[in-house]
Amino acid sequence: MSATADHAEERTNPAARLGFQPGQVVQEIGYDDDVDQELREAIEEVTGTDLVDEDYDDVADAVVLWFRDDDGDLTDALVDATTYIEEGGAILLFTPKTGRDGYVEPSDIQDAATTAGLTASKSVSVGKDWSGSRLATPKAAKSKR
Repeated sequence: MSATADHAEERTNPAARLGFQPGQVVQEIGYDDDVDQELREAIEEVTGTDLVDEDYDDVADAVVLWFRDDDGDLTDALVDATTYIEEGGAILLFTPKTGRDGYVEPSDIQDAATTAGLTASKSVSVGKDWSGSRLATPKAAKSKR
């Protein structure tokens, strides 16, 4: 595949835009009947693997966390999600868009990410009803000797 084709896929496939890579094990938390099935399929297409559920008993390369305002405490959910990923892995937080049931304020996401020791990217549209934020552990933590 050419570099141009790779860049075109990144623009059109939200999973590629969010940084998913072939071969990654991606654990999904918070699945319900309201999640974006097309996004789930796009993640599986990019990684070449099925998403694993909350009962997966090994570490994952990334975690997809579907979170709605009434799902409880976001900070707790993020801290829990960090226990499922490899060091340096990412949490992809998907929340309902503005005006949708379960909408989460961006300031709440930022506060919860900071409290959980994560850095948040800006929110991006990942589907008709969902926005996504890529949350990562600080790079300094990875380079500790």
